[in-house]
Order: sequence, then C-alpha cells, then structure tokens
Amino acid sequence: MSRLGKIARRSFLIGSVAVAGGVAFGTYSYRKPVENPLLQDLPDGHAAITPYVRIDATGITLITPRADLGQGAYSVQAALIAEELDVTLDQIRVDPGPPSPAYYNGKVAAEGFPLAATDDGFLARNGRAFGDVVAKLMGLQITGGSSTVADAFDKLRMAGAVARETLILAASQQSGVPRSRLTTRDGAVILPDGGTLSYVSLAPVAAGLDPVTDVTLRDPADWRYLGKAMQRLDIVAKSTGTQAYGIDMQLDGMVHATVRTNPRMGGEMRGYDARAAEKMRGVIKIVPIIGGAGVIADNTWRAFAAADAIDFDWGPAPYPATSDGMWEEVGASFTRDRRDSRFRNDGDVDAALKDAKMIEAEYRIPYLAHAPLEPMTATVLLKDGRLDIWTATQIPRFMEQAAADLTGLDVADIHLHVLAAGGSFGRRLEDDYVRQTIELAMAMEGTPVKMTWRREEDMTHDFPRTLQISRARGAVRDGKVAALDLKIAALSTTASQTARLNQPVPGPDVAIVAGAWDQPFAIPDYRVSGYRVPAMVPVSSWRSVGASGNGFLHDGFLDELIHAAGADPLAERIRLCWHAPSRKVLKAVGEMSDWGSDPGPDRGRGVAFTLSFGVPVAEVVEVTNTPDGIRIDKVFVAAEVGRVIDPVNFENQVMGGVIWGLGHAMNCELTYDDGLPEQTNFDAYEGMRLYQTPEIIVRGLENTGTVRGIGEPPVPPAAPALANAIFAATGQRIRELPLNKHIDFV
Repeated sequence: MSRLGKIARRSFLIGSVAVAGGVAFGTYSYRKPVENPLLQDLPDGHAAITPYVRIDATGITLITPRADLGQGAYSVQAALIAEELDVTLDQIRVDPGPPSPAYYNGKVAAEGFPLAATDDGFLARNGRAFGDVVAKLMGLQITGGSSTVADAFDKLRMAGAVARETLILAASQQSGVPRSRLTTRDGAVILPDGGTLSYVSLAPVAAGLDPVTDVTLRDPADWRYLGKAMQRLDIVAKSTGTQAYGIDMQLDGMVHATVRTNPRMGGEMRGYDARAAEKMRGVIKIVPIIGGAGVIADNTWRAFAAADAIDFDWGPAPYPATSDGMWEEVGASFTRDRRDSRFRNDGDVDAALKDAKMIEAEYRIPYLAHAPLEPMTATVLLKDGRLDIWTATQIPRFMEQAAADLTGLDVADIHLHVLAAGGSFGRRLEDDYVRQTIELAMAMEGTPVKMTWRREEDMTHDFPRTLQISRARGAVRDGKVAALDLKIAALSTTASQTARLNQPVPGPDVAIVAGAWDQPFAIPDYRVSGYRVPAMVPVSSWRSVGASGNGFLHDGFLDELIHAAGADPLAERIRLCWHAPSRKVLKAVGEMSDWGSDPGPDRGRGVAFTLSFGVPVAEVVEVTNTPDGIRIDKVFVAAEVGRVIDPVNFENQVMGGVIWGLGHAMNCELTYDDGLPEQTNFDAYEGMRLYQTPEIIVRGLENTGTVRGIGEPPVPPAAPALANAIFAATGQRIRELPLNKHIDFV
C-alpha cells in the first residue's frame, strides 16, 4: 500500500483508496491532503487515501457530499464522476458520505467577500483563491450559494478520470496487455480481443497501485452524459411516492416526539404545567429542553396532541412586538453610524443629484418564511457512548460538532447519516431541530427518537429572510439614466446565522447589498450603501439570500428611472450594461419575448435583470390586466451559466426559481403581533397556485468559461419583472411586497 505525494495540475492531489477489499478514488485541493473519512475503521491491509469513488465486491459507489434538497444534487455529482469513470448511471449507487473536511466547498466562502463576479482583476482572483483556502482550513462542508456544480465540475471529473486510468493500469498488469491497447466502457476495461474485465474484479489489484495522476479529461465533444438530457437518479422514486425523506425514517423500537419552545424567537420560558399532557394516551415522557419542553409518545399525532395540552408561561419577545415597530427600527437605521458598507461609489452622486431633477422612491420587502413542505425532523439514537443522527442537512460538520458539544461525546462518536430533504430553501442551514432531538434522545438512552415539528412550530420558529427598506434617489439626463443612489437597510443575515454556528464574522455583511452593489451597469454617478439594522427576529439565508430582495429594490427603481428618461426599458438596460455576457443575456431575453412588439390591449411586459452568484439572469414577464385582476401569461428567462450540465434539470431549476420568486412576490409575508408571526400555516402563506402558473420559456447561454450553478439566480429578477409588467399594463407602480396588498391576481 502506497501513499501519494504528487501534485497534479498544481491544484489537485490525486489518490486511491481500498475499502472493504476494493478501491476508492478522489481528489484533494492544495498540497496537503485533509484526513480521509474512509480511513476510519478499515480492516488491516486496506488503503484509504481519497473519498469520492468506492469500488468493492458489492459494486460501484459514488460519494456525493453536497446535500440533495430537491435540486438534483446527487444526480449531477454522480454524472460528473461517471462521465470520466466511464460507467452508466444505472451501474452505480450514490452515498452522501460521512461529514468530513475532505468534502469542503471551495466556492461558497468567497460569496462572503465583496468581490463582484464581473471583476477578474488580480485582487479579485486572489480573493476567490483565499476563499478556497479558508474553506479548506475550516473544513467547510456546506451546500448553498448555488455552488454545488461550480465546486464539483473539475474536482469530480478529475476523480473519475484518475479512477478510470488506474483501473486500466490494473487491467494491464493482470492481463499483460499494454495500457495503450486497453479502453473502457460501461464499468469495464475492454481487452483487444473484445473480452472485458469489470471494475469490480479489478478493484483488489488497483488497491495496491499508485494511482495514475497523469490524466487528460475528456473533450466535451466526447461526453456521453454531461451537456445532454439525463434522467435524475431519484425520478422514479419521486414519481412513484417511494422516495424516503427524513420524515419517513423508521427504526425498530422507535418512539415519536415533538417539541414546543417560545414562539417569540429568543424569548424565555418561565415555566410550564404538563400534568394534563402526562395523563394523555400514548404519552411516554415529558422532557424539559432548552427553552421549552418535548413530548415523547407512541406516535406523532399523540405527541402533537399532548404538546398542545401543556400550559406554557412564555416570556415576551426580545424585539419590537409588532411589524410596525420593526419597520420603524429599519427606517431608523439610515444613519451614518449604522452604515455597514459602501462597495459601490462611482462618480459624484451628490453633485449629480444636486444639478438635476431628482427622482425619489422608497421600496419595502417583508420577512419571508422558508416553509419547506417537509417540516423540520430528525431521528436520534444515543446508545453505548455512540450518537447516531438521521436527518437532512446542509451543514453536516457544523451539526456534528453541535452534537458533540451538547452530549460531551467526542466527534468521532457522532455518526451523522444525511438523508434526502423534502425542500429547504436555506432552512436546513440551521441545526436547532437536531439539537432538540438530541436532548430528547439523551432522556431516552438506548431508544431511537424521531422528532417532528408540526407545521405551526415550523412557521413560528423559522429564521426568515430579513425585511428591508431601500431609499433610492436618481436622476436622468438627455433621455438616459445619469445617477442612482441606493440605500438599503436590513438585518445582517450573515451575523445572525453564523452566531448560531459559533463563527465570527468580521467586517461588513455583503449579503445586505448583494445583487445591488455588484450590478454591471455603467451609470455615471452610481452609489450603493448598506445599513445594518440592529438584531430583531433572528434571520437566515433564504433562496438567493440578499439578492432575493435586492433584485426588487435595485431593478424596480432602475425601471422607474428609465421610464422617467423616456427610454425603452430593455434598450436602456443594454446600453448601460458594460459586461458582455450580461448584455448577451439581456439581448437574448429580448429576442425570446419579441420585445418591442405590441403586446395587445390591457397587456404589459416588464423586464428585469439581476446578476447573483456569478450568474446574469434576465426575465421578461407578460401580464394581462383583467376585470378581476392581473393574470401572468408568460415568462421568458435567459441565464448565463458557462455550461449547461443537464438541459432538463437546468430548465426545471429555472422554472422552479421563477415560480418561487413570483409566488412570494404575489402573496407572501410574515407579519408580527405581540411578538408572534401571524402566518402559521400554508392557508395564510399562500404560494402561486397551479392555475396561476404561466408558461415559462428558458434559454441557457454558454458564453463564458466559468461553470456556475442555477438553483438561486432565477429568483431575484422575478419580482421586479412582474412589478414592472404590472406598471406597463396598468400604470400602477408598486414599491412594496407582497404585491397583493395593492393589486389582485387571478
């Protein structure tokens, strides 16, 4: 057994690993490989160096460490490896693997730096590289920021290529045939006479070899899977109702539980009376937990009923008790001492506004819940000094450490089994629900405990998207946009979220102004300032994070300026846009929507653009103003992602992002009274209905060499494109979300 110390392609260290009589392959970034999780508990004589591909007597397993939240992450990761490994997708199994620094995400950390995606200068390139270094040193295994494909594109293909070439070497040694005369196909090495040696049969030989690191990735012209329509690995299970999620977990002897904590987030629990609940049918135990109590019963429904019977004495909210009070706090933040950032400050905005007729507007966006269809749930077993956790999560290593801190066990004794998620939208970047389940399991040592939140607990204990106010000023001159001054006040998502993970965040929060300060428009006098609102309701990342709201705040006011200038909304955006890939996106959406043609009576088109997560996205929404309200007819979307890995899933992700963005823009908000969210179930937090869903036409552009993700970028332009279309159809300019506070939809 040998250990590799060779660097391939400067940034990747390639290795091989034998597991249970087989061989595994993968890649590491930088010169010093992190500890491989597959080294743990290996039998004598077996090697384990890298973590991505495992081949043993039972078959081929691909490790897909980014969480699958419904976006197809497992399938795309598997396809990246399979393309170079030369296996068919029906030959492999996928496994998310254990939490490990080996699976760090090298792309996501850079999102926290004030680096515009359009900046390819020396400092920006080195800043992104530094983000990768930080991610590795922290072992930042996280799914988010539309980074799965961007992070995996080279890494996983290289892992597959090294595995393939090493297996060819094994076949050469076993058969005596020179490597140059061997090829591969469908999980086997092909001999010159047409005979085959399966990868499984070659694994024991390959385990004893130094891996072949001098590999060439296949030309895209020869790809079998990438760039072509693929059937997702979970499509049959999800189409037949057999896909297992965390909420479906079953273990022998399992008990069921739920919890109640103060619905005024951060408020104390003064006490509770559980005497009535303790007498109810099926109740096994009432367990005090941090900030509340849990009920353990013989089924979930009885746990819910008993929890409702507990009389709690909750303390008040540690923030303004009403939405009006919260809005006052946001508005009061437009002062210099609360200014958090000013990453964009071109020209002389104050002079430009002084010398021109100034246009002013205030825009508002509300708190929004994540509200995934599968509520927060986890199953935990504490037995014989070992803690097992079964749940869906985007932060497995943080969760593992939290479990160790809570139980006092070593991290080595924590075993996290990551499951598929029934939605997340950022909610499973938190670990509160797992912490609660661990507390219950500690009170039931030796018995598996499955904890499930009821929907009301899920809504009232969400960490929502921050509410925001923007105060915008601008000026036009000679039929053109000449100046834009945008001030945005919001809670710090980054500070709130990372504090719960015990991580410091120095400096300003880029999320407050993301999707606004970094837009590729050459407005002569252009300033974007962020203002940090003092902590109120704890907030968290929500699909597309800061850009989700800033797309509306920035592009909505830009549309106002363009109309004030008397310019065409699309033509002026194209004129202002200096970034060639973004300009191509704007031109493409104009072509797709036949922009400039007459939409017909009582109809209007609105265009919007946002660059977020490195992806320029332009959307055109067409609406009809009917006697009963606005009908959304069509949406056209163009996005630049460098390379479309799977056209079908790409289209699905774009459509889903548009529907998500439109539905929340139309109908959704969290409002507060007495410190409590007033919307506690889907009847009061209504998304877009099926009959309201428009036709959505999608085009993916591939004009850059940088591969990007598409899960979040379609969201930010949806709300402003809809609002701009409503203005075009009705003359009504709406500056506050949700839009149904001002107009009806049919």
